[in-house]
Amino acid sequence: MKITTEDVAHVARLARLELTPEETGIFTGQMDAILAYVEKLKELDTEGIIPTSHAVPLENAFRDDVARPGIGVSAALANAPHRAGSFYLVPKVIE
Repeated sequence: MKITTEDVAHVARLARLELTPEETGIFTGQMDAILAYVEKLKELDTEGIIPTSHAVPLENAFRDDVARPGIGVSAALANAPHRAGSFYLVPKVIE
């Protein structure tokens, strides 16, 4: 598949990009090379290959959701610059 400068200009317009003529020429060559490589990949025999979403087997990395005791109000507010009782005190932002 041969990409033309008109194709690149059209895609740039759709993406609302302003390309210089030099950039259009560079991107034309790059896009043509990418599509040529994709065409080459289409020649591979992938019969019997199971589609994967990851290159390596992935296990669930999350720990079990187990209820645990909290750290407590005093520890949670230990670094608060201002507090009101057992709450953070923040400046008013809405007038």
